[in-house]
Amino acid sequence: MASAAAAGASPGPAAPRSRKSVTGTRKAVAALFLLPALVLLGALVVYPIGYSIVRSLYDANGDGFAGIDNYKAIFTDDGIRTALKNNVIWVVFAPAVSTALGLVFAVLTERVRWGTAFKLVVFMPMAISMLAAGIIFRLVYDQDPDKGVANAVWVGVHDTFASSSAFPRAHPGRESPLVPQGGGFLTRSAVRAGQPVALPLVGVAPDQMPGDAERAVAAKAEPGRITGTTWQDFTRGKGVGRLGAPDPSELGYAGMRIEAVKGGTVVASAEAAADGTFTLPAAADGARLRLPASNFREPYNGVDWLGPSLVTPAIIGSYVWMWAGFAMVLIAAGLAGVPRELLEAARVDGANEWQVFRKVTVPLLAPVLAVVVVTLMINVLKVFDLVYIIAPGSSQDDANVLALELYRKGFAEGQPGIASAIAVFLLLLVIPVMLFNIRRLRREVRR
Repeated sequence: MASAAAAGASPGPAAPRSRKSVTGTRKAVAALFLLPALVLLGALVVYPIGYSIVRSLYDANGDGFAGIDNYKAIFTDDGIRTALKNNVIWVVFAPAVSTALGLVFAVLTERVRWGTAFKLVVFMPMAISMLAAGIIFRLVYDQDPDKGVANAVWVGVHDTFASSSAFPRAHPGRESPLVPQGGGFLTRSAVRAGQPVALPLVGVAPDQMPGDAERAVAAKAEPGRITGTTWQDFTRGKGVGRLGAPDPSELGYAGMRIEAVKGGTVVASAEAAADGTFTLPAAADGARLRLPASNFREPYNGVDWLGPSLVTPAIIGSYVWMWAGFAMVLIAAGLAGVPRELLEAARVDGANEWQVFRKVTVPLLAPVLAVVVVTLMINVLKVFDLVYIIAPGSSQDDANVLALELYRKGFAEGQPGIASAIAVFLLLLVIPVMLFNIRRLRREVRR
C-alpha cells in the first residue's frame, strides 16, 4: 500500500538551477574582461593624479621638498588669484546664462512650427571645436568695425542716434586765418559784414569727403551779412592750385558748422552748403568765427570688447554661444516627458502662461536643470581653449583662469611644482560637484 501510494503521488517541484552571470562565466572571468579597462583607468587617471599630488610637494627642479609652499602660492600669487577670481565668475555666470537661455529656447520652440530648424541652428555650434570657436570670436570682437561684427553692429546703432563728424582730421593749412581753440578753430580777427570770409582747411582725403560735397565756390559779398566759404584747400603741383581761394578741383565742407562768437557767447550760427558756402546774419558783424570741436569729433570706434574690463564677459559670451544649444537639447528632452495634463490643469485653474512656466514647468524640470548646471559647472572649471585663443596678449592676464595659469606655470614659466598644485586644486574643486551629482542620481534611482 505504501509503495502504491508513493507510486501515485505527484512529483514535487524541481530543485532550482544555479543562475549564471550574463557572460555565462564566473566572477573571476568577468574580472579578467574588466582588467584592460582597469589598467587604462589606472594609467590615464589614477597614476597622473597620484603623480601630480606628489609633484606638487616639490620645488621647480623636483629635487627639494617644498611641502605646502606651492599651495600657498595659489593664494598669494597675483596671477593665480586673478585666475581664481575669474573662475568664480565663470562658474557663477556661464552655466546660469547657458541654462537659462536653453530653458527659454526649449519652451518657446515648442510653440512654433519651425522649432526643429531653430534647435538645429542653435545646436550647430556644438559641432565646432573650442579652437575654431575661439578664432571665430577673436574676429567677432575685433576693434575695427570694418572687421569685427560686434563693433560693426554697435557702431551702426550708435551712429543712428549720434552721427560722427565727416572731418575728424581736418585742420588749418599754411597761412590760414584760423587758430586752434578748444578742440576746434577760431578766426584770428573779427569779421565784418559785406566782406566774404575764407576758411580753408586741409587734412581730409578726397575719398573721405561727404558724398553730397560739391565743387567749392567763392562766396559773394552781401550787404549787412557775413558770407564765406569753408573748403578742402590744397595746392596741386606745377603751380596750378592757389592757396586761400577755391580751385575747380576742390570740394566744399558740406555740413560744417560755423558759429559767430562775441565775448565768449555764440550770437549766430550756420551750416555750410554742399559747395562750402555759408551766410550769417548782421548780428555776427564784429564777431570772430569759430569752427566748433563737434565738426572734428573722431568717429565712434565701438567698444573695446577684448580690453581689460570686458574681456572675461566677452569670452563667457562666446562660451554661451557654444553651450546654450547643449542645454536646450537636454531641457527639451526633459520637457517632452512633462505630463501635459498638469499644464492644462493649471491653465484651467486660471494660471497665466508665466505662472504655468514658473510654478509648474520649471519645478517639473528641476532634475534636468540640475544635470545641465552641474555638467556646465564642471566644464567651465576646465575652460582653457577659449581664453587662450580669444584674449590678446595685452589683456590675457586679466582674462586668466586656473587651467590657463596651470599651462603658463608649467610650460611657459618653468614652475611644474606650482602647476601641479593648481591641478590638484582644480581636482578638489571638481570633486564636490561630482559628489553632488552622484547623490542626486542615486536619489533619482530610488524614486
